[in-house]
Amino acid sequence: MAQRLRVRYAKRGRLRFTSHRDISRAVERAVRRAGIPVAFSAGFSPHPKISYAGAAPTGVASEAEYLEIGVTTPCDPQRLRADLDSSLPPGLDVLDVVEASGGALADRLEGSSWEVRLDGVSPGRAREAVERFLAEPVVEVERLTKKGVRRFDARTAVVSLAVDETAGHDAERRAGEYQAVPCAILRMVVRHMTPAVRPDDVLSGLRQVADLAPPAPPSVTRLAQGPLDASGGLADPLAPDRGAREQGPAGGAGEEAVPAPANAADAVVGR
Repeated sequence: MAQRLRVRYAKRGRLRFTSHRDISRAVERAVRRAGIPVAFSAGFSPHPKISYAGAAPTGVASEAEYLEIGVTTPCDPQRLRADLDSSLPPGLDVLDVVEASGGALADRLEGSSWEVRLDGVSPGRAREAVERFLAEPVVEVERLTKKGVRRFDARTAVVSLAVDETAGHDAERRAGEYQAVPCAILRMVVRHMTPAVRPDDVLSGLRQVADLAPPAPPSVTRLAQGPLDASGGLADPLAPDRGAREQGPAGGAGEEAVPAPANAADAVVGR
């Protein structure tokens, strides 16, 4: 393997309902169609060296999915980005590609930023529920897993949780133009833990402590993944790889830096 490349891609629209297995198959087919010189594992049944980190659950859209590809011949990251993006189906969109500088990408994904749209819930009602949730030191919820029902704390993993007043009022106004349906938009940053706490677990906690039960299924989008900073925000997990490229092999000036990706929230379809 001559090079490792880290890819940030989005899962949008109807593709949010695609399983992780189907997405991995689509990526492998796209790699073949694009002519990317992917490396293969050794052994009786070789597999392409493509690994995934922090995949979003089925039914959830995302602007920050990550995978890593090992290639046998060094590739230009921007050329690979264009070739892979054009070979993937609409809704799976490659946003950024950088050359890996070392370390494990999964170790940098310490938390996720989520947007949750609650149709049929007013911003005021959502704000009341959020305040009650944050006031609790522990909020235990249950989830059905392959090993049966598991009970765990959903409160500890929540770094921040708030109602986006501007987005909520705008969505409520737009909905009101057609059917007068209120809408609340939640923004949350959730720390990656074991067991993983997902937005639906937080919603279960809101239902438990404040009886918040949206009349329609929520629409969930992951806006970002990355290292948690001191303020509770998320940094770009690919920034160390860009920094290594700028420094060059001897610590001096290297190639021209790849521009940082646009703000993930601005990239969401429909904004």
